[in-house]
Amino acid sequence: MVDPDSLTKRYYTIGDVASMFDIKESTLRYWESEFRQLRPGKNRRGDRRYTKDDILVVQKIYNLLKVRAFTLKGAKDELKRELQEHRQNMKIINKLNKIKRGLESLKKKLSQE
Repeated sequence: MVDPDSLTKRYYTIGDVASMFDIKESTLRYWESEFRQLRPGKNRRGDRRYTKDDILVVQKIYNLLKVRAFTLKGAKDELKRELQEHRQNMKIINKLNKIKRGLESLKKKLSQE
């Protein structure tokens, strides 16, 4: 598995990403056609440019298909479910941070009195 902290470059080539997971470049291109969550950008020449976020999606897909042995359909459904859960968690975290800022502001006002 790829350690997210080890990803220091801004962009990685398809060859870089394929070697990280010991898979073929064609496998990555196929996954792009099957998983809408995997859409690396391209430069002017059309070369794929994978970001850290793209690589983390590849890692999730790899884990579902190669490690946990999901079917393609099962992996699509599970990835969709995981991403929905992540979005919901982020909404909750954002609301809690907003409440925290409000409470800190109130605490500061009360301490000034």
